[in-house]
Amino acid sequence: MNVEELREYCISLKGASEEFPFDEATLVFKVAGKVFGMVPLDESEVQISVKCDPELAIELRERYLCVEGAYHCNKKYWNTLYLNRDMPDAEVRRWIAHSIDEVMKKLPKHIREEYYK
Repeated sequence: MNVEELREYCISLKGASEEFPFDEATLVFKVAGKVFGMVPLDESEVQISVKCDPELAIELRERYLCVEGAYHCNKKYWNTLYLNRDMPDAEVRRWIAHSIDEVMKKLPKHIREEYYK
C-alpha cells in the first residue's frame, strides 16, 4: 500500500477528515474531532500511527516486525505500523478501523450512537 492508497482508505471511513494540525509533514486523520491516525509524509517508508487497545498493542508488537510503539505518543495506546513489511494490507485496514473504535470508546454515548447508526 502506498501513501495515496493509505490516505484514500482513511478518508473513505465514515466521518473521517484530514488535516495538518502539527506541521506540513504530518497528515492527521480524525473522526468526531479526535485523532485516529497520523502519517508522517517526510519519512522514506510509508507508516501510520494508530490508537490501539493496550493489551492488543503489545500483542501486535510481538506478532509483527512492522509494529512499534508510536514515536511522540503514549506507547501504551499508540502503535506505528510500517506498511509493506510483514503485515498484509487487509490487516493494516483492520487496525485503522480498530483505532476509530478505540477513539469512539472515549466519546459521549450520544456521539457513539450517532456514529454507529
